[in-house]
Amino acid sequence: MSDNISRLLADYVAAGDYDALAPEVAREVKRRVLDSFGVGLAAFDSDAARAARALAFDAPIQHGATVVGTRHGTTPDLAAFANGVMVRYLDYNDTYLSLEPLHPSDVIPALLALAETRHLTGRALVTAIALAYEIGVSLCDAASLRKQKWDHVNYVAIMVAAGAARLLGLSRAQTEHALAMATVPHAAMRQTRAGELSMWKGAAAANSSRNAIFAALLAEKGMTGPCQPFEGEMGFCELLTRAPFGRAKLVSLENKTAPRRILDTYIKKYPVEYHAQSAVDAALEIYAHLRGADIASLHIDTFGASYEIIAKDPEKWQPKTRETADHSIQYITVVALEDGAITDQSFDLTRIRSPRTQEFLAKYTTLAEKAELTAGYPDGIPNTITVTLKDGRVLSQTVRYPRGHARNPMTDYEVIAKFETNVAARLSPEKARALRAAVWSLDKCADVATLPPLCVVD
Repeated sequence: MSDNISRLLADYVAAGDYDALAPEVAREVKRRVLDSFGVGLAAFDSDAARAARALAFDAPIQHGATVVGTRHGTTPDLAAFANGVMVRYLDYNDTYLSLEPLHPSDVIPALLALAETRHLTGRALVTAIALAYEIGVSLCDAASLRKQKWDHVNYVAIMVAAGAARLLGLSRAQTEHALAMATVPHAAMRQTRAGELSMWKGAAAANSSRNAIFAALLAEKGMTGPCQPFEGEMGFCELLTRAPFGRAKLVSLENKTAPRRILDTYIKKYPVEYHAQSAVDAALEIYAHLRGADIASLHIDTFGASYEIIAKDPEKWQPKTRETADHSIQYITVVALEDGAITDQSFDLTRIRSPRTQEFLAKYTTLAEKAELTAGYPDGIPNTITVTLKDGRVLSQTVRYPRGHARNPMTDYEVIAKFETNVAARLSPEKARALRAAVWSLDKCADVATLPPLCVVD
């Protein structure tokens, strides 16, 4: 049933070894786990999270995988979904940009749920996460899904299936079956992110993770998957990427190099789609110089991927849902200039529907795609914000590498500060400190099942 890609991935998973991880890689995994707990708990009371939890609560299992923020256990695949929805909901978890964009920390809730049910060590979890990141980032470099109108979460399924196979100790053959069952039955369409966006925007990756956990557990029990899932005549490369993977971009996997690509990914400073992060930085720099001056008009120059994903749809000019607003560079930039900040509250429905903001978007905001900015992507995400004031002055700012980008990384202090802000309304200071300490010493943890009880919402 093998093909070259499934064999390559299975061999890479089998070669994974915590002792081969560089210290900076293990540390970065811990930073992403901490960030994931923070952004997930911040979304605990969201409508999407409540719906996903309600479904998980319908399948209670004593000593099962914990629905984060609660004391309830359920099946690992339902926990992967419920917790994945929380981590993704605010559009605040990490990112990688290449031929295909990706939110690689979407894998963390699923792998944590599985590791918890098997009472695995922190080192086992760190290794699985690092392997998953390496695979996902490499695939994003090797082929585009978005170009063919398929969603990036198809790569998330591959990443989670690979990490789950590592956690379960599957054989190479079982790993290939898990990969086949995670991919062939579950091709996700890009329509999730077109037009007016719904709650599913924040649930699609969680669903791919759920499918991948289910596939790995089936493979463990002896289920076999479709033949040649990637290179078959009706497989992944034929239908989704429409071309073979660029094998030169998979060299680290072929050479079984210890994972390092997590270091190339970016932590978000603001709860918005990543292509707008630099627009926020630029707008806030301008805001600092306004000193109460009134704005007459705003112009945004952006790059091709940003225009396609978060600008061109008519709905982005008059967003009606949170999911559309945090994927609208126009709305995000206007709010940054009006409020001097971008926070979770920037996407409350009352804020989105502000008559002042809606009028400014409709009458005084313009946007254009610029070839010179497009040429700077994906090395950077260059956005230029130009504000004309009513007194005639013009203020302009370009940012290429926003704070949190691999070329402008956040410090440990900044990552911790983001975590503490995100959990402040959910956990007592004592609980927050205990969770932070546990994650920071994850490589010394004998049983990751000790983590979820630390974050039961107060």
